[in-house]
Amino acid sequence: MFNSLSGEVTLREDERLCVATGGVEWELAVSRKASARFPGPGQPVRVYTHLLHREDAMKLYGFLDPAERSLFLDLQKVDGVGPRGAMRILSGIERPEFEQALDRDDVDALSAVPGIGKKTAQKIILTLKGKLTSSGGGTGRASEDDIATALVGMGFDRRTAKAAVAEALKSVDAGLSAEDLERELFRKAVAIAGKGVKP
Repeated sequence: MFNSLSGEVTLREDERLCVATGGVEWELAVSRKASARFPGPGQPVRVYTHLLHREDAMKLYGFLDPAERSLFLDLQKVDGVGPRGAMRILSGIERPEFEQALDRDDVDALSAVPGIGKKTAQKIILTLKGKLTSSGGGTGRASEDDIATALVGMGFDRRTAKAAVAEALKSVDAGLSAEDLERELFRKAVAIAGKGVKP
């Protein structure tokens, strides 16, 4: 129904963002990690959204990019993880780190995230490993894997290459075009791998 809102930030708190657009002020629930990266009051912003509509309530959730939103929706496929739990998880881990933990069956890494115990971490791995939804924007896993493969071709080992790409993803501008985003991701990943990032 809603893909995104574009307007001016009127309030930014740890888990809440208010955006004024077209004479309407929207209140959105956001993760702590997203809130820290959104601009402050008075600044323009684009927020990707998901409207949760139930018989007894309506709530609008806001996300920094489509990747964060798709992970929010995927997490709710896990038994016992509802919208509130999904937001707590998003507040504690970035999508690239989450994907790495899934790939490695790393229960300890997931259970270290606030809101995830060992039992829930095991459920998450069983439910979502190899089944995460494409973000629908930015660089997808195929592009990330291609960049990691290119780094391997430059002489880096694969673990270092994948860790460098994951680290680079944290600082690239999600508002870039897909082509520019991939170019910037490659540039940053090369620089990070060259510094000897530890996987």
